[in-house]
Amino acid sequence: MVPPKIVSLFSGAGGLDLGFSEAGYELALAIDNSKWAIETHKVNFSATRSVAADLVALQPAGVLSKLGDLLTPGEAIGVIGGPPCQGFSRGNPKALAADPRNKLPLLYLEIVEALQAIYDVKFVLFENVLGIRDVKHAEAFSGILDKFKQIGLTSSVSEFCALDFGVPQNRKRIIISGFTDASASAKFVPKRVSGVDLTVRGAIGHLPEPAFYSRHLVPDEVPHHVNHWTMRPLSKRFSEPENVATGARSFRRLAWDKPSPTVAYGHREIHVHPSGHRRLSIHEAMLLQGFPSSFTLKGPLSSQVEQVSNAVPPPLARALADAALSAMATNDSMHSGVPVGK
Repeated sequence: MVPPKIVSLFSGAGGLDLGFSEAGYELALAIDNSKWAIETHKVNFSATRSVAADLVALQPAGVLSKLGDLLTPGEAIGVIGGPPCQGFSRGNPKALAADPRNKLPLLYLEIVEALQAIYDVKFVLFENVLGIRDVKHAEAFSGILDKFKQIGLTSSVSEFCALDFGVPQNRKRIIISGFTDASASAKFVPKRVSGVDLTVRGAIGHLPEPAFYSRHLVPDEVPHHVNHWTMRPLSKRFSEPENVATGARSFRRLAWDKPSPTVAYGHREIHVHPSGHRRLSIHEAMLLQGFPSSFTLKGPLSSQVEQVSNAVPPPLARALADAALSAMATNDSMHSGVPVGK
């Protein structure tokens, strides 16, 4: 079947979008409130309309206005995205049930509902952190699932780990999938992969040393890849790498022959390279997220750190995209009486 066109909300730099693009979906529209994430998106998805806008301000009507000349009424689409998760994150000790960011998932689904009035929304994929299912967020989580049901989508909640999809990172996330057709929902089963080197060494062990940040650094001076740069190691800890712990949050040193822990950084608190002498470069962090070397990030260092942290690992995204297409194709063939693959 021809894949539905994709509307990406809270797109970030496009990790989720990249997986869907690689699976053959056409990306019609991507929206995020980060100026630099959208600059990154424009560079890597030149055929897509990438818009820097706050969806809270834009509201459903504003999203529809961006699609008017891109899609035909009644056209099949899929909606993907990951509303900001800081309000649900277990890594945020100040996370509260009343955090206003916890209302963004419902805004996401309200936009889906508005899209349904004009287009044929085949499926919705919603990515978030494990904490969204914690007891203190039970009311918000129940409200999200109720909204899926209210707008006619059969939902399914699954926990996936990036390691199972060929990403050298122990990153676990919640995916809520919703399909217009209940039988397609039942057939949505992303395929795990095996036989892949899931160590930090396998991902970044071949790289030369990166460039160190300075206000005078220009892209042409960055070795190997335009994003292969990092902060100059000023802390005394970097001169005594044996004292850099493997479990500390701000100075978490990676082990060569293990996967990386979750790539989720605070302000420039990017993980420490296995050597212990410096932090990872942005490019190294991208590879640990499963981004291909052909992908580049735009913006200052702090923004690139944020873009990497917020991204869905593209190989996981590809598995989700393939599974959605397979579920819908199987369902269509059953309804039409045409054997699958014919």
